[in-house]
Amino acid sequence: MKAFVANSSAIRAMFEEGKLMAKKYGSENVYDFSIGNPNVEPPHIVEEAIIDVLKTNRPIDIHGYTNNAGDEGVRQKLAEHINKLHNTEYDYKNFVLSAGAAAAMNVIFKTLLNPGDEVIVFAPYFGEYLRYAGNYDGKVVEVRPDPDNFLPDLEDFRAKITSRTKAVILNTPNNPTGAVYPEDTIIKIAEILTQKQNEFNTSIYILSDEPYRDIVYGGVKLPFVPRYYKNTFVTFSYSKSLSLPGERIGYALINKGMDGFDDIAAGLNVATRILGFVNAPSIMQRVLPYCLGATVDISIYEKNMEIFYDMLKELGFECTRPGGAFYLFPKALIEDDKEFCGAAKEFRLLIVPGASFGYPGHFRAAYCVSRDTIVNSYDSFKKLAEKYRR
Repeated sequence: MKAFVANSSAIRAMFEEGKLMAKKYGSENVYDFSIGNPNVEPPHIVEEAIIDVLKTNRPIDIHGYTNNAGDEGVRQKLAEHINKLHNTEYDYKNFVLSAGAAAAMNVIFKTLLNPGDEVIVFAPYFGEYLRYAGNYDGKVVEVRPDPDNFLPDLEDFRAKITSRTKAVILNTPNNPTGAVYPEDTIIKIAEILTQKQNEFNTSIYILSDEPYRDIVYGGVKLPFVPRYYKNTFVTFSYSKSLSLPGERIGYALINKGMDGFDDIAAGLNVATRILGFVNAPSIMQRVLPYCLGATVDISIYEKNMEIFYDMLKELGFECTRPGGAFYLFPKALIEDDKEFCGAAKEFRLLIVPGASFGYPGHFRAAYCVSRDTIVNSYDSFKKLAEKYRR
């Protein structure tokens, strides 16, 4: 744990520092872009569903244990919803309800990984992936991106796969870049993995981590990864799409026909218990059927993105326009992104170094904040830019 503590999340540290700065200067005078904590209100259906669940069920039912994998009726309704969206044929056995996508990934890694097994990540990546794989003595292997669009360098990917490769994490729309992987990229990743499975006579699993699936712009349609590759898990969280990060509700989807399906499904069930989750929060499980297909008002994030992106470009920052999620990932104005983000605090700006995402020289700014925070930060970003131009 000392090693984990020493390398603890820079995002969380910045978030806590922001709270202290807000007490000192007033929250309206601190521009905190550090953490993906949604500012947009949940849709009304969520509150209505919680009230209805409480009113129409016996307390012993809604507060009691469920199956470790989640209530079978809820999982069946989830399966039917996914089937309608993607023309699939899942049932409740393909789903494990979880305490968010983070719990789903930990449960999967607990089931899959032996010490020394390799987990491939595409840089830039959500830094907690290192901890999730490291919990089970997995070895993380990084694949570099195309710096122009942050899509994976597929030749580097091919070269990094070995006989010890057990899993590959996909995250699209991506945290921290907002990049959306197009269908041809998914197809090529699937082809490479199929070739490598045959070459090494192993099973390699994709973990398609999709907490931002519903937050896309310009009519973008995301490929459904299990359609292209049999050995695919999908991990999903309602933290972002319904603005419920503190409620800890999500799921793991186990694709039909996956190698070792029965053993893996049983493993996820037991891992949920022995890792201490026991089951996903009971009330939120029962709320889910009311909310399937609902989302927050995505147009709010899209407008935030447009304002923030245009503002930073005007001030001379190099930045790739995101296709989804709610993050910008501009280049820092000096090579040392940590020093740059430290200097930003002088102007009460809280941004996260790209090194925290395995890609130094950039910084991440979360725009799931109030519109006023973005607009009012203009002078601070201008002063930060002027500091380095001088």
